[in-house]
Amino acid sequence: HFLIPQKRERSSWISKLLQVNRSNYSQCQVKTNRKSHRGTIKSCQREGSTRYFDFAVIGSGIAGLRYALEVAKHGTVAVITKAEPHESNTNYAQGGVSAVLCPKDSVESHMQDTIVAGAYLCDEETVRVVCTEGPERIRELIAMGASFDHGEDGNLHLAREGGHSHRRIVHAADMTGREIGRALLEAVVKDPNIYVFQHHFAIDLLTTQDGSDIVCHGIDTINTETQEVIRFISKVTLLASGGAGHIYPSTTNPPVATGDGMAMAHRAQAVISNMEFVQFHPTALADEGLPIRPSNARENAFLITEAVRGDGGILYNLDMERFMPSYDERAELAPRDVVARSIDDQLKKRGEEYVLLDISHKPTEKILSHFPNIAAECLRYGLDITQQPIPVVPAAHYMCGGVRAGLEGETNVRGLYVAGEVACTGLHGANRLASNSLAEALVFARRAVQPSIDHMNISKIDHSASSWWARPVAPLLLGDTVLNKVIHRTREVRKELQSIMWEYVGIVRSTSRLTLAETRIIELELKWERYLFQHGWEPTMVGLEACEMRNLFCCAKLVVSSALSRHESRGLHYTIDFPHVEESKRLPTVIFPSQLNSSWSSRQLHKQQIC
Repeated sequence: HFLIPQKRERSSWISKLLQVNRSNYSQCQVKTNRKSHRGTIKSCQREGSTRYFDFAVIGSGIAGLRYALEVAKHGTVAVITKAEPHESNTNYAQGGVSAVLCPKDSVESHMQDTIVAGAYLCDEETVRVVCTEGPERIRELIAMGASFDHGEDGNLHLAREGGHSHRRIVHAADMTGREIGRALLEAVVKDPNIYVFQHHFAIDLLTTQDGSDIVCHGIDTINTETQEVIRFISKVTLLASGGAGHIYPSTTNPPVATGDGMAMAHRAQAVISNMEFVQFHPTALADEGLPIRPSNARENAFLITEAVRGDGGILYNLDMERFMPSYDERAELAPRDVVARSIDDQLKKRGEEYVLLDISHKPTEKILSHFPNIAAECLRYGLDITQQPIPVVPAAHYMCGGVRAGLEGETNVRGLYVAGEVACTGLHGANRLASNSLAEALVFARRAVQPSIDHMNISKIDHSASSWWARPVAPLLLGDTVLNKVIHRTREVRKELQSIMWEYVGIVRSTSRLTLAETRIIELELKWERYLFQHGWEPTMVGLEACEMRNLFCCAKLVVSSALSRHESRGLHYTIDFPHVEESKRLPTVIFPSQLNSSWSSRQLHKQQIC
């Protein structure tokens, strides 16, 4: 199921990826005499624990909300979100959105910067689309009420970040994602066609087989507050569920980023691509270097935005020796993969836990106006960034790989679209250029709208559909004592998995360490599953901790197998066994669907073998 295509050009292989031959898939047993209903659903329809919608959106970040606002003009929309609607990677995005808005800048320049940062693995057509359409998507946000920083001349203030040759980062101080999320959520709340289901954790996509095609019909969820399993039947499903940062122990991602969408899509036979390219942000706040240590361990690392280096921040080791110029001529403005590897090298050579990022040589008022959130967070722990350097360390930040998508967010699963970090559009190649992620999410959320509407218009809702799949069940029958044991063991296993990933699948890799990681992850997964089933867990049972764990295992295995297949060092994937870029290897990594998965984590719940 794992291979690298032989041609790089989109025209020669992307269409094949999105029309994978699935003739060896097991057939779903579904009824053929379906009573159907064509046309839009006039309101939120429910029958017991089943909801019927024209569109189901999984995730409430920038991609999911922007898409929901557009498709809501054509039908009913369920926005399914794991926690509170604002809890997404978007909310934590500090830097901004990249877009060509300065007369001295150009689409060609933005494209070149993106392709260079992506180590020439980017899909050029995708890059052109995002760089061309990004500015208009920004204007739409402003029209919706998003407020960005302006300069003294009244124009948008454009920041510069690592890897960019021009100032092109639109931002709202150092809280850009929060501002965009605020504007989008306000519009969503006012839209009568959009229904937000918070604290609904997506479990698995609901799929059937139609000849050689896999078709998506919606999603099973569990309400994590009531433990009720809710089934959403929809004509179109958009996955916009974010990344998988929590496969590592330290990540800038919020707690909800456990790779749920990537894992669900993989189990549903979607094509996955470029999972070896995990971006470690070079500068997360290192708590061990703060004057006052936080009393409780953070659920996610606090990000120190790229823009601090873009504004003149300098990296030093603990002897206050500037080190970046000895690694790269671009120094602190080198792309993230270069800076993260350089910091990692310094830490290993010197046996230290963090390095220092100093912006204190800049005017105080400038620091406080550009980075108020960072200044306030550091001051909570006794650090004044206008006077002292900031202790920083790399942390898992962004998945450049994900569910393979075409130019309209389409996947090889009919009725399933993807946008945002969960998708692999080809924009980022082997390394994401700073602030390109929000731009990509906006562009692809918008591009997925028309094909989604077209698909909705030719699709039918069958109100007997809810009975086509076995229903997952909450593990209430286990009792509190057993359930608490299972949850406790699952949390321990999660930490073990994260430790393996950081130790063996981190910033610098080797074949022997990746192979060891693969073995240890499989052994840990099987041991965990045995523990569950020995304590009365059944294959169709679902709970937040257990389902997150199965998704983390799935994503970790995808990262490791992808990394093992790339016999070169390119962008974010650096291996000491193949330390150089190989032109012949300049190809996307692709994981095709497989029916050979034997673990509980690898199969859709409604396809479990009941023991």
